[in-house]
Parts: sequence; C-alpha cells; structure tokens
Amino acid sequence: MNDKWNLFQKFLITQEQQVSINEFLVNALVVVILSVILEFTYVKCARTISNRKQFAGIFLLLAFTTMLIITIVKTSLALSLGLVGALSIVRFRAAIKEPEELAYLFFAIAIGLGLGASQTMIVIAAFGVGMLILWGRFFIKGKSKSQNLYLNINATAGKVSLNDITEIIKSSFGKFHIKRYDENKSSLEASFLIDTPNTSALADFKKKTESLEGDVNVSFVESKSF
Repeated sequence: MNDKWNLFQKFLITQEQQVSINEFLVNALVVVILSVILEFTYVKCARTISNRKQFAGIFLLLAFTTMLIITIVKTSLALSLGLVGALSIVRFRAAIKEPEELAYLFFAIAIGLGLGASQTMIVIAAFGVGMLILWGRFFIKGKSKSQNLYLNINATAGKVSLNDITEIIKSSFGKFHIKRYDENKSSLEASFLIDTPNTSALADFKKKTESLEGDVNVSFVESKSF
C-alpha cells in the first residue's frame, strides 16, 4: 500500500512539462488581438444599459489571466489539483446586471482557456464564427437608434415620491438604472441612466411628470462614455 502511495506521489512530482516561451508569447499576442476586437465589438454591438467602454476594458485582462492560469496548471497534475482547492476557498462575485454582459465575459474566458491549452487555430476559427454571428445580427437588425442619457429630476418632497418617478420612467423608457437619490424636507433629487428609443419618449415622459403635484424639474444629459 505504501509503495502505491509513494508511486502516486512520485507521479505528481515528476509529471511536469516545460512551457515553450515562444509558444506562450505567440498565444499572448493572439489573446491581445482577439480581446481588443472583442472589446470593439461589444462597444458597437451590445445593447446593454451600462458603461460599455468601461466594462469592455476588463476583457483583455480576463482573457490573458485565464490563459496564464491554464498554461501554468496544465504542466502539472499537482498544480491542477491545487487550483481546484484554491478556487473552492476563494469566492468570486461580480455584479452582472444583464445576461449579455455575462455572455461576453464567457467569450473572453473561452478565448483564454483555448489559448492556454495551445488550441490556437481552433480558438481563431471559433472567434471568427462568433464575430460573424455578432456582426451579422448587428447589421440585420440595424444600428440601434437608442441613446444612453442621464435623467436628472428635482421635485418637491412630500408631494412627489421616488416610486411615482420610477413608475413614469418605466412606462416611458422601459429599462433604467438609478444612479443617485437624495431627499430632504424640501426637495427630492434623483439621477437615472435610461435608454430612450426616440424623442417622442422624452415628450411623453415630460407630459406625465407635469401631471404630478408640486414643481418637477427634468433635465436630460447625454452620456459621452457610450
């Protein structure tokens, strides 16, 4: 029994492979190129209400980190088992608001996994198919005419509630994210990030807010980050 255990320990120690530095550098260059293309595609084609440029900035780091981890752990069974143990202890949590964001994160991880496993040609071919799907859907459906805007509202406290405002926003624009909310004895101030399809929605929202009690001041500011 002890001989078998010693043999297994020896197997874990000796089953190591040297990583080719040239192969690693080539895969690193490929992951940079593919991640930059993925970032550009996300900014142009995604329909999420979020700061797309800021969110897309993590794709390169995510893909490269994944590739680095897979490149290292594939050289040793012991390292692979250690990675499983480490991931069972560390818990990763991210605030993903929309499924499309999660899909692009998985895309970036898949790039890193494939290149870390030295499946360069498969990754490039799969990436090309993915780009055809994303850009094909983008051109078929046409460019979205929606525009990300910051909506700022100042109203009389006590006469207008946050619930009243959010109900009107939801009926006029659909999706929205609240960014700031302040209320005191005299006034209520709130900021929202909205995705308005056309100018008629703005007019509809303005008309509905005029029916509220008290003074309601509304302003729309274009977000230059999108």
